Amino acid sequence: MSSLTLAVRDSSTMLRRNLLHARRYPSLTLNLLLTPVMLLLLFVYIFGDVMSAGIGGGADRSEYIAYLVPGLLLMTIGSTTIGTAVSVSNDMTEGIIARFRTMAIHRGSVLIGHVVGSVLQSIISVVLVGAVAVAIGFRSTDATVLEWLAAFGLLVLFATALTWIAVGMGLISPNAEAASNNALPLIFLPLISSTFVPVEAMPGWFQPIAEYQPFTPAIETLRGLLLGSEIGHNGWLAVVWCLGLAALGYVWSKSVFNRDPK
Repeated sequence: MSSLTLAVRDSSTMLRRNLLHARRYPSLTLNLLLTPVMLLLLFVYIFGDVMSAGIGGGADRSEYIAYLVPGLLLMTIGSTTIGTAVSVSNDMTEGIIARFRTMAIHRGSVLIGHVVGSVLQSIISVVLVGAVAVAIGFRSTDATVLEWLAAFGLLVLFATALTWIAVGMGLISPNAEAASNNALPLIFLPLISSTFVPVEAMPGWFQPIAEYQPFTPAIETLRGLLLGSEIGHNGWLAVVWCLGLAALGYVWSKSVFNRDPK
């Protein structure tokens, strides 16, 4: 059996393992999924009219739903990947990784199984949050098939990038609680991005913080693809951020995972 065939076979096995864990213990994923759903309902029904008027759209809740949803879809990915960090940390601290190291399996298949499983869970979570958004009034009628495909590709690329970062955070964490805390920036950064209000509406000193981070260009690109707004330079910035974070997370995770256990 070639090394490529072995890697694919073992990675598929690890993927099934992680999907079975997610199915048997859904509480973590559901708890993380509730955060963007609750924020969606809160900002639409409690603050929707006021926020819409504040960003120049008039007191029209439907316009603010359209503005809000792209950011919350990406926030959903950040929330879901926190579960990945916790899952990886559990594997490292509960002894299963030590057992895998003694078995004749492809060394990287453990991490690949976590990454692919997390990306699938992230996309499923995005679909669920998107369904809630459509149910309360979100519409994207002007997007073409090509734009929908590009939006889906961006979501998958963004999920892959954040998942590799979350895997690295899980590998360096001594326990599940620490992994959850280490991964909090993945849900905190969307709160200080253009998810809820435009960057231009923020205080001048705060605008660079919101602008020069991975979520804002990705949000603006997704917003442009789904709603027809101007994308500008945000498209290539989002791709660069995703590729850079994915490469960083991969190298970091591989380096930590390949260290000899103490």
